[in-house]
Amino acid sequence: MTTRHHTKLVHEGDYVAEVDVDLIESDAGWSPCLSLDDAYKLDDVRAALRRGDIKAATRLARIFALTPVVV
Repeated sequence: MTTRHHTKLVHEGDYVAEVDVDLIESDAGWSPCLSLDDAYKLDDVRAALRRGDIKAATRLARIFALTPVVV
């Protein structure tokens, strides 16, 4: 079993979060997968962005504000 570093994107409203997680790769059927802690981290970031708590989200991820482009 090996792990590799990966960045997941979480999009919620006008924000995108870059969350660092470790993917676990094995020879078993469901690979790659996340650890339970990393799955909870993704859920926590998404919940913080939904309630507008940017400060809490920045403790777990890098947050970016999306700006619409007018052509």
